[in-house]
Amino acid sequence: MTTFSELNLNPKVLKAVEEAGYETPTPIQADAIPSALEGRDVLGIAQTGTGKTAGFTLPMLSLLARGRARARMPRSLVLCPTRELAAQVAENFDTYSKYLKLTKALLIGGVSFKEQDKLIDKGVDVLIATPGRLLDHFERGKLLLTGVQIMVVDEADRMLDMGFIPDIERIFSLTPFTRQTLFFSATMAPEIERITNTFLQSPVRVEVARQATASETIDQYAVMIKPSRRDRADGEKRATLRALIDGEGDACTNAIVFCNRKIDVDVVAKSLKKHGYDAAPIHGDLEQSQRTRTLDAFRAGELKLLVASDVAARGLDVPAVSHVFNFDVPGHAEDYVHRIGRTGRAGRSGKALTICNPRDEKALAAVEALLQKDIPRLDDPSGSRPAAEETAAAQGGGDDEAQKPERTSRSGRSRGGRSRSVSRKKADTPDTPADTPTAPAGEAADAPGTEPAEPREETRGKARSSEPRERGRRGGDTGGKVVGMGDHLPGFIALSFDERRTG
Repeated sequence: MTTFSELNLNPKVLKAVEEAGYETPTPIQADAIPSALEGRDVLGIAQTGTGKTAGFTLPMLSLLARGRARARMPRSLVLCPTRELAAQVAENFDTYSKYLKLTKALLIGGVSFKEQDKLIDKGVDVLIATPGRLLDHFERGKLLLTGVQIMVVDEADRMLDMGFIPDIERIFSLTPFTRQTLFFSATMAPEIERITNTFLQSPVRVEVARQATASETIDQYAVMIKPSRRDRADGEKRATLRALIDGEGDACTNAIVFCNRKIDVDVVAKSLKKHGYDAAPIHGDLEQSQRTRTLDAFRAGELKLLVASDVAARGLDVPAVSHVFNFDVPGHAEDYVHRIGRTGRAGRSGKALTICNPRDEKALAAVEALLQKDIPRLDDPSGSRPAAEETAAAQGGGDDEAQKPERTSRSGRSRGGRSRSVSRKKADTPDTPADTPTAPAGEAADAPGTEPAEPREETRGKARSSEPRERGRRGGDTGGKVVGMGDHLPGFIALSFDERRTG
């Protein structure tokens, strides 16, 4: 079995690794570190949670141990897709470089340009950045990339999903051709392969697991639900989530709940807090300070449920996550692998539960095709309705529908788009002239077996043609026949065009 002491790392780096409690490298580390120390380009492909970050951090520090950085010219560059991942890589550098006199700078959004400019002006050995903020500094003339000796692209497939590939290509063109490139990704999409063929020179390909596979230590399940009604689907889905969390009991020490949309992240987090759960949201629209506080609280065990968008799906290392709940089936099958990879890390066991409604079955099938295995199905723990009742609800004949009064809009039409029926009695009555006095509304209301008539404003300029139309919309029971669709001819059809305009 290989140990870190056999990988020819710098002694000071090796000392920091041993103090961190690591003795045996993971497969991706054991294969990538020797090639990187030789100065070769490396293409690393491994499932999430296998230690890719240390796979490029340790050889970089060993290679940069000698030398000195110049102002505005970093010696190495690490590109990350999200702020959280960039901050995590910076923490890894702090851990492993504690005995080296190396400087670093973290360039991410949500932080003052002024503070970042000060660090760049002093000169940094390691520059960790997101693509957008890096180009912002470059275009302001505060940064030169001509001194980059080692360039790392982390989570390249996530870069592709977020639309960063044009920025990555531009950054590659700004760095020296003689640089060493370490390229890491969990999956290899055709676009990613094109970039590696263009910018990497005879790379050593390190692939320690089949692409887009989940860890074998994660138990995966899909919970199939059928909403009773479309307008109740979201609420019933949240009830299912709460039932799943309760059903895990003490086994669920902490968990990440993933949603596809940022707005759903906020709604689910508020719903959980309303029902007494310890939950907080994290997504790209929140202030960076709030995102950092929430993530730190979750890592420290002060927060039990982290409700997140896919900003937390890639690369974030919280070793003790016991469960992952997919509130939505991800639209891209690869994202499923990264989401559930937040649990079952470093050989630990984990559990992933995905809520799937009928609309998501196609996306779930795509996930199973990618994993090349079926995900076991579970019944809805919140209590699904009997099949006969579900069928009745789908046809609009459920008990809830029958008991609920029909709502009508101002125009008199119901939400289903059907006109309310008109009474046969009124249909048989000839049109009343516009100047004929109308009986008080109270008399009509007192008459047995009739509906109260809505009061009408008497306006002499009102068109006669509108009266049959109003009676057709506001009338009572017609016995199944609607005026204009049966034997009776509506009065306005018999009027000439001039009479309609001047009536």
